[in-house]
Amino acid sequence: MLPKIEIVVFIDALGWEIAQKHSFLQQELPFRQRIEMQFGYSCTALPTILSGCRPNEHGHLCLFYYDPVNSPFKALRYLHWLLRPRSFWNRGRVRNILSRIIRRLYRYDGYFQLYQMPLDRIGMMNYCEKQDIFAPKGLSPLPNLQDTLMQSRLKYHLSDWRASEQENIAAAAAAIQSEEADFLFIYLAGLDSLLHEKIGEPELIQEKLQFYEQQLRHLLQLAQEHADSFSLTVISDHGMTPLRGTADIKGAVEELGLRFGVDYAACYDATMFRVYFLTDAAREIIMNRVTSQNFPGHWLSQEEKQRYGIETGSGQPNYGDEIFLLAPGVQIVPSDMGDKPLPGMHGFAPEDQDSAAVLLSTDPLPEDIREVADLFSFMKTRIAALDELHWRNGPA
Repeated sequence: MLPKIEIVVFIDALGWEIAQKHSFLQQELPFRQRIEMQFGYSCTALPTILSGCRPNEHGHLCLFYYDPVNSPFKALRYLHWLLRPRSFWNRGRVRNILSRIIRRLYRYDGYFQLYQMPLDRIGMMNYCEKQDIFAPKGLSPLPNLQDTLMQSRLKYHLSDWRASEQENIAAAAAAIQSEEADFLFIYLAGLDSLLHEKIGEPELIQEKLQFYEQQLRHLLQLAQEHADSFSLTVISDHGMTPLRGTADIKGAVEELGLRFGVDYAACYDATMFRVYFLTDAAREIIMNRVTSQNFPGHWLSQEEKQRYGIETGSGQPNYGDEIFLLAPGVQIVPSDMGDKPLPGMHGFAPEDQDSAAVLLSTDPLPEDIREVADLFSFMKTRIAALDELHWRNGPA
């Protein structure tokens, strides 16, 4: 019998609005707090949760960024001509296979996906998540969650982000039953893909949330049987905003006739246009063009970049000289993420009500946990308290 078991469950895309609307585990997790999303996508939020640092420190904002000198994909600047017809190589299944080939070829152990990044431009791009950010030193030189746990005296269990939800839940249950883990971090990513496609179908969302409720109640029961006390906390990275329109920013920019890689470079994410100006003239031409088209959105101010923690830090990748952020619900189509809009998307302004994340717990919550970046300090505090409890009368 363990003195205490601490369980933290990460549910990708469990937004505050959805959790409240569906009364998700309202009785079991009565202490509930709205958490402001980290500006960016999951590839931004997860490093922030795992380190407590923002993109200007951990260097993860978007997956791709313009960096022709250090691009690991330089060979494709010359070989992309062989990948014809383009319609074949742009198919989703083909892209997934090509992504797996590149990941193995370059020995990347982090999340890697080409999406719809143009093959004639990827040779000028670099990629941020080459390493497994959950692994020891995965965010080096910053310590991540596993580094923190390794420095404690706890037995711990971290889910494999590559495994299915069922596998991760089963592994966590086994760790509790065997009393081989004092602290568990459980990774559940299925809700994100569901909401991207089915945000407008509340019955399917409710069914998914009921599955989570059933599984987490089972884990709570196991914790009661194998520990004197327990705590269960659910955290998330962002919510999901329904589609409200599209904007062809890529078409508007490419109509200008400027040369990619000579006059400018750009990344067209689902919700933001990140542009690099390689000539002084290109800045004025492109910014005036985007502004004059009255796309729903705005150019981020320097104050916003600082507030969101996305200004370029020392030694960190440059994710764009300027960033045009779309209004909530409006997606860039076509983009480097896909040729069609998705019914649901995240990556809008953190202030958007549908973007907010959650912090739900069996135990009272500190008042100073207000945004995704604070979740790491929350977990560190719980780890330290658990460490002291388990080893109060044990070895130093």
